[in-house]
Amino acid sequence: MVKYSYLLLKEARPRQWLKNLALFTGLVFSGWLFVAEKFWTVVAGFLIFSLLTSSIYILNDIIDLEADRKHPFKRKRPLASGKLPVELALFVSLGGIMVSLFLGWSLSFFLFLAMMAYLTLQLIYTGWLKHKPIVDVMAIAFGFLIRVYAGALIIGAHINVWLLLCIISFSLFLAIGKRRSELTLLQGQTASRKVLGRYPEKLLDIYTSMFANTTWVTYALFTFMFPSFSFKGKALTLLAELPSTFRSEKWLMVTIPVVIYGVMRYLHLVYEKNKGESPEKILTDDRPMLITVGVWGLMVVGILYGLG
Repeated sequence: MVKYSYLLLKEARPRQWLKNLALFTGLVFSGWLFVAEKFWTVVAGFLIFSLLTSSIYILNDIIDLEADRKHPFKRKRPLASGKLPVELALFVSLGGIMVSLFLGWSLSFFLFLAMMAYLTLQLIYTGWLKHKPIVDVMAIAFGFLIRVYAGALIIGAHINVWLLLCIISFSLFLAIGKRRSELTLLQGQTASRKVLGRYPEKLLDIYTSMFANTTWVTYALFTFMFPSFSFKGKALTLLAELPSTFRSEKWLMVTIPVVIYGVMRYLHLVYEKNKGESPEKILTDDRPMLITVGVWGLMVVGILYGLG
């Protein structure tokens, strides 16, 4: 039983819960991060959504079982390797989906709707969209978007239109980077990922460049359009005494160089080390990227809640 529990945990891929941190987007940028009721509501939503996504990962692996057995890396997963019984995995997957939907309904009707939308998208993606070029990466990006709105809906947070465009660009950037790395890693072994044969290498390079640019540009526009600070906050009122030469009402813009570095670092990892196939591994395994994300997060929280 302990053995099967461990194998199920591996199939559930808890590392990918990092993607579900997108649920906190509305909370952070609405200025409610330290409002206890809203914070714990989003935490609950994060845990419930993570149960759903893990259950879907297991279900997808059952559906893709034959293809995964031909994949040089996915064949090592518990289901594809035959170490985990399909019947047990299916029972846990369907049970997890039903429990997560019930909990989502109990927490917020809007969270339930977002979870239903995500579940539907993933089923369509696994059965059809993942085999269609361009549409497949757009479906991945839409999954990120659902996460962001799931977190915003349960607390009634507003998502700025420029932030929304940045999230779309960023998710497309990650999805294209994933395809770019898969194409390199599976060179000559695309039988298990036929859609990769529909992506010429040069075309993927163009897509990667396009969404790398739109990611940081839309983020820059978001910071520029963010409401001005009045320098009446708790910690940094000293800024009000600075000469007007150094004073700015758009302090979020100081995070732009960090975002640009993050985009460039990600491109470096995709093209030199072929690590884009698993974006969550980049965040947890690459120290410069981990530091970059940490610095960006501290800067955003410090600016929004120190100057506000």
